[in-house]
Amino acid sequence: MKKNLKILLVEDDPNLGSLLSDYLNAKGHLCVLRNNGEEGYKSFVNESFDFVILDVMMPIKDGFSLAKDIRGIDKEIPLLFLTAKSLSEDKLKGFEAGADDYMTKPFSMEELLARINAILRRSSSNSQELNSEFSIGIFTFNAKIQLLKGGVKEQKLTTKESDLLKLLCKNTNTILERNHALKAVWGDDNYFNGRSMDVYIAKLRKYLKEDATIQIINVHGKGFKLLINS
Repeated sequence: MKKNLKILLVEDDPNLGSLLSDYLNAKGHLCVLRNNGEEGYKSFVNESFDFVILDVMMPIKDGFSLAKDIRGIDKEIPLLFLTAKSLSEDKLKGFEAGADDYMTKPFSMEELLARINAILRRSSSNSQELNSEFSIGIFTFNAKIQLLKGGVKEQKLTTKESDLLKLLCKNTNTILERNHALKAVWGDDNYFNGRSMDVYIAKLRKYLKEDATIQIINVHGKGFKLLINS
């Protein structure tokens, strides 16, 4: 894990916000605390950060809206949601907004730090892979910089989108087993992560739809297959 991270924490509960900020600062990081989504957005636009932690329920601008705004500026920055809700629908909404992970309150400070470490390890291992260039029909995909290019169009991918597409590319025209993909990208093959992966598969299909020779098909009971018909 990179030392001395600059972390943007947007949390409207002043007690929890101060507690988290003090803890992260004590661990050697620089934590910038903001108490609503609008102030968080202003800070993100005007400063440079290594990591973002967002509460979901906030005044003025909620966490989902803020995450979408942040992803419109930076597709790569690691982003973690904090919420009092544990409903799967809310978690899926969080991942659709661009989250790398999701924590339900209450949680321990140690768990928060462990989640931050895990997200950064995944990001780091993805960027250090050597075989990062793939040809997918009319598209070229650079996994190292998480960029999908097709003709004059470019699509910057999130870390999970890039990791998942890379696995599909490595298994082109063969089955990518569902459990393998879940463990490789999400770290766990539980039901909720499986639902999340389906959302990301749908996103990848949308990115690749301009080339009719490309398909990502479901293989019932097994996983997915990236088909390229030349």
